[in-house]
Amino acid sequence: MDLSRRSAAFDGEKPVSSGSPRLEYRFMVETASAAPASSPALLTASQVAQQAQVVQAPNGICYASFGATHLAESDLERTVQAVPASVAAALSRRAYYFVPLTIHEDEQVSIAPDYTVELGDRAICHRNVPFGSSEYTFISTRLMHDRFALAFEFFINAGHHFVETVGVPESFHEMVTSQARAGVRGETSHDAWESRRRAFDPQHKGQEDEQAKNAYFAATFADTLAIYMLSLTVDFDYVDLREREYPLLTAPALAERLRHVAALFPPNSGYEFEIRYRRRS
Repeated sequence: MDLSRRSAAFDGEKPVSSGSPRLEYRFMVETASAAPASSPALLTASQVAQQAQVVQAPNGICYASFGATHLAESDLERTVQAVPASVAAALSRRAYYFVPLTIHEDEQVSIAPDYTVELGDRAICHRNVPFGSSEYTFISTRLMHDRFALAFEFFINAGHHFVETVGVPESFHEMVTSQARAGVRGETSHDAWESRRRAFDPQHKGQEDEQAKNAYFAATFADTLAIYMLSLTVDFDYVDLREREYPLLTAPALAERLRHVAALFPPNSGYEFEIRYRRRS
């Protein structure tokens, strides 16, 4: 991944276009696909779970593809297998279903086997559904612009699921606490930004909010793990992760977090972690 030094998030200059679409965390977008003449019949999450063929990737992740997802099988396999085996081991009671659209209305989770504009307006990015002692995550592939957006949606879910199961390493606690107290600019997500403000408010020294600190540790670790896995899957510029609601974490601080996570969870065979800095011309 490129940690570009030309980003407005770093030094106030206008970022140079990388030629790839810019990512917004809100993927509620209308695709360019032509809509079918009529809306397809919706299925329940249970019906899809019964009908879809679940496969297990070499790293141990269980997943399935159902309906007109417009996903190349090879791309999906490559994305799922990017989860390091040491991370995947904590997700043994989960399965990820890649479906066209996931709809949550009236406490009911429904799946559309194809895309229409009307159904797309009602759909959400993902939904976790409990099934006995397991939990299945249904991800709406047709709300995503491209492979980059879809991969990041999957990795964000996997990152949060890992934190829910295992927690956050103490060494990561110490690193991000040091960064926050040093006043490092920006963060990796809105959740991380808001919880950091509550946890390390300089107006309340000596009275740090422990609940906010734990939320901050969880958010930053899940974010870093997701960005790390994304970097194993696709080449991208760091500025592609920028949002309007908060400043993006500085490149050196993110690099420190990513290297820490890479040391904890080495890439699987066939994947490589690399950070490249693009200097000003």
